[in-house]
Amino acid sequence: MANVSPPPEFEQIPDPRVAIEVREIVKRFGQVKALDGVDLTARKGEVLGLLGPNGAGKTTLVRVLTTLLKPDSGTARVLGLDVLRDAARLRAQIGLAGQYAAVDENLTGLENLTMVGRLYGFDRRSATTRGGELLEQFDLVEAGRRPTKTYSGGMRRRLDLAAALVAKPPLLFLDEPTTGLDPRGRLGLWDVLERLVAGGTTALLTTQYLDEADRLADRIAVIDHGRLIAAGTPDQLKDRVGGERLEVQLEAGADPVLAVRALVPMADEPPAAEGRLVTLNVREHRGAIVEAVRRLSGAGVGVDDLVLRRPGLDEVFLALTGRPAEERPGEEERAA
Repeated sequence: MANVSPPPEFEQIPDPRVAIEVREIVKRFGQVKALDGVDLTARKGEVLGLLGPNGAGKTTLVRVLTTLLKPDSGTARVLGLDVLRDAARLRAQIGLAGQYAAVDENLTGLENLTMVGRLYGFDRRSATTRGGELLEQFDLVEAGRRPTKTYSGGMRRRLDLAAALVAKPPLLFLDEPTTGLDPRGRLGLWDVLERLVAGGTTALLTTQYLDEADRLADRIAVIDHGRLIAAGTPDQLKDRVGGERLEVQLEAGADPVLAVRALVPMADEPPAAEGRLVTLNVREHRGAIVEAVRRLSGAGVGVDDLVLRRPGLDEVFLALTGRPAEERPGEEERAA
């Protein structure tokens, strides 16, 4: 394995405010380079959303950071611990909830959580007590003594997340935790995660659901083809795509050419017209609707509706990667 020893600057005392520090991480699977020199930092107390198309390397990075995979080169610290040299100590301080609920279907919910506690070194009484606390926290008390094969998908997800929290880890890795859940199940899990973060838990969240990242993440990192291509708060990333967008629905029979001509001074780029819908990225969002109405009225163009909105993360994602969020898995993700 090449170049896995830390560079001299990485030997410095870790910043106590930093939860995750990644420098030039590379991971290959045969001829496929799943991670190609990733640099990443996450601060304690925040939720870092990790976005990217399927096959971009998100799950591979999570597996490196949780000591399940060894990088081919580069360095990474989690909670100040090196993922290679301090792997055993690190595993005792993190929780991981993956894309698929890792529960034993033949055990009850309580038995699953008790088993995890025993693996963490709890005595049986302490493990059972902790399991009972988590069943209550995740609204699974009534189902706690039933075999998990009788659980719904949402219940299994909650149990899997509960298992990741048995040892009360300060850092939680969530690899697409709501995949396959119905809208109600997703919202329920979001509520659970928000309570955990409010209680001081730091989290790294990978997700294909951009509304999920928008709601839960304090900062977002976007990776594609194994490289970090953008990072910032959701608002900062939206600002990269463009400012506020004005959407004007014209009255039936209104001339879109006149509408475009009237609205040109409000934007740096010419407005776009498709049928009765005219859209433009406005230079100044304050008073934009009033100004648009004034200009269109002066041009004799009738309007049915006007809406001013910011770009969504879906537009950010498409602009950065050239692809929508949902695609078939790439070879590097399947290999991982």
